[in-house]
Amino acid sequence: MSTKQPSATPAAPAGPAPARLTAAAALTALEGLALAGLGLYMLIMGLLGDPDSPQQAETGGLTMLALAALPLVAARGLRLRRRWSRGPAMITQLMALPVAWTLYNAGGALIAGAAALAAAAVAVLVLLLNPQATEALGIGAEQR
Repeated sequence: MSTKQPSATPAAPAGPAPARLTAAAALTALEGLALAGLGLYMLIMGLLGDPDSPQQAETGGLTMLALAALPLVAARGLRLRRRWSRGPAMITQLMALPVAWTLYNAGGALIAGAAALAAAAVAVLVLLLNPQATEALGIGAEQR
């Protein structure tokens, strides 16, 4: 007798993902790649450069690499239309807003980075709260 076990991960809904969900996934992945790039830069400069505190630079680099995992995993989940991915993607955006504010208050050339980060975070939040995106992720719709 063979019993078929239910799949732990439900299959993605049929059809192409809405453009809003694809855009949210792309922006979230871009944020994750930017964090990973900054983390690699800090780590390399801590190992090969001449920072004031090599240990602090290396720790900061490893921390940035670890932080990059959240938006990258969330972006992949959004792209695959996994309902769990919306939470981590939204948390990433909510964490980005205070960072953008800090960059803005630092002034100078960082203001442009602050504006880009804030715009991306707000855009992803709007895209993920859109009814088409929530429906595509199977959120809010009555589950049968």
